[in-house]
Amino acid sequence: MSSAKSAKPSRLLSVLLAITAAVVLFSGSIAVPLLCRPFYYFQIDALHLPERTGLTQEEIRTAFDEMMDYCMRETEEFSTGSLAWSESGKSHFTDVRGLFLLDLQVFMESVLLLIILLLLGRVTQRKCAPLLGRSPGFWAGAGLGAVFLVIAGLAALDFDRAFTIFHTIFFPGKDNWLFDPRTDQIINILPQEVFRNYALFILGILVAGCAVLILWDVLGKKHRQT
Repeated sequence: MSSAKSAKPSRLLSVLLAITAAVVLFSGSIAVPLLCRPFYYFQIDALHLPERTGLTQEEIRTAFDEMMDYCMRETEEFSTGSLAWSESGKSHFTDVRGLFLLDLQVFMESVLLLIILLLLGRVTQRKCAPLLGRSPGFWAGAGLGAVFLVIAGLAALDFDRAFTIFHTIFFPGKDNWLFDPRTDQIINILPQEVFRNYALFILGILVAGCAVLILWDVLGKKHRQT
């Protein structure tokens, strides 16, 4: 008898794998845009930022890169190239840095946990028990996808309000995210269209990942039935 056939079904393993896979996909969907700076570079011309701000491409890229360096590394000093900034603006980006680094940490730790759970299942001779006839991957993809499609639909109705609600939730009791373009000139190269495009990028990665998990389950189930 093979080890696959002798393995005992475990609902607990299935639940843990579904939750962990959802966390990996969610945090990874945010991590990719954070690490993919060319996505912003593409928007410089697409949104006509040099014409709108009077800055050169090099000045815009330098300001963005230095701001992102600060948000992604605890050792960096805050800077926005040749653009002016205030202590209030710096304080907001310090808060942003905390969220960015938290997401990267959650992503790495959830990937590690996913690997540990898979290895633990093999070592203890446990396999995933179907949850309502479906695999953990299906529920991770279906659950996460459904939640964020609803959120995306609501945000599409009024992105300005969604933007405000987002900051109210993640920066409670603070208004330093409301930049004065004269004292925190970085906001001039980060118009709301940039944030909208990042939100769409994150949603696109997330939905694609959910679709892959669901299709993997559907095709796998058909293969097992043949």
